[in-house]
Amino acid sequence: MSGAQRPSAEQIVLYEKDPATKVATITFNRPEYLNAPTSAARLRYADLLRAATVDDDVKVVVIRGVGENLGSGADLPDFMESDDDARLAELRLADAEVTYPPKESFRHGATIGQWYANVAAGNRALQELKKISIVEAKGYCYGWHFYQCADADLVISSDDALFGHPSFRYFGWGPRMWTWVLTMGLRPFQEMVFTGRPFTADEMFHCNFVNKVVPRDRLEAEVDKYATACARNRPVDSVFQQKMFFEVVKQFQGEYLGSLLSAVFESMGGAARPDGNDFMLGDAIDAGLADSVNDNDAKFPPEFRLSKARREEKE
Repeated sequence: MSGAQRPSAEQIVLYEKDPATKVATITFNRPEYLNAPTSAARLRYADLLRAATVDDDVKVVVIRGVGENLGSGADLPDFMESDDDARLAELRLADAEVTYPPKESFRHGATIGQWYANVAAGNRALQELKKISIVEAKGYCYGWHFYQCADADLVISSDDALFGHPSFRYFGWGPRMWTWVLTMGLRPFQEMVFTGRPFTADEMFHCNFVNKVVPRDRLEAEVDKYATACARNRPVDSVFQQKMFFEVVKQFQGEYLGSLLSAVFESMGGAARPDGNDFMLGDAIDAGLADSVNDNDAKFPPEFRLSKARREEKE
């Protein structure tokens, strides 16, 4: 999908708030593309969360997706086709007199990699929200949307949800790896990374990643119940103080350090050499990402596959 055909950031990321209840809702609204955010949509998401932190009319932020899925990750074609002007726009430098580092430099990739560790880039923006966040997880919760699940205060999941990162299949890294270790636990997360398989909602509940799992038809009502309880519990000042406490805990555990480390490895992704016919991101983009991912998915046991449809097939 070309840039001209992509919806605007405002169309992809919707926002509404109710000052009476102090509950705001961010909705990913691109179901035909599995709610994939463009770079511009990620920046809007970061700005909305920054505004919600300041807004006296907001105490709780609910994050959900339109359609069957929370989302399957970022719009990779949008990122991969980015020229220097697009990268400067990503860095919020579109109108500045700046020359982007050349392709042969380390800084060409590292500049973006380090930017992703900044909350303003929209990858870990939820991490620094000083209001209560609740993610409504359903269907695919992959990639960038998996980041949001890890950074949320509460995750309420439908029983059909799948969690993971396709990058473990075609690249090997994800910007929130440190946080996933802390939220899932070392052994379960190592299994996810090394096999590349998604985890079910039940598995994520038993490793303490999600707070509650309910049938799909009860999900929205359950999330609304939690949001109402959180909004009625303590004043906004108390919530702000509580979030500051948890932020100190996370930083003591190395949350931001982990983002910086992941950014370094992402910057050096081009140095990874395939062994034989390994599935590599560059080749997948050239051949067509969706088809390449599906073809590679078929090589794995059914319960290890990323695709919901392929998980139901026989070997």
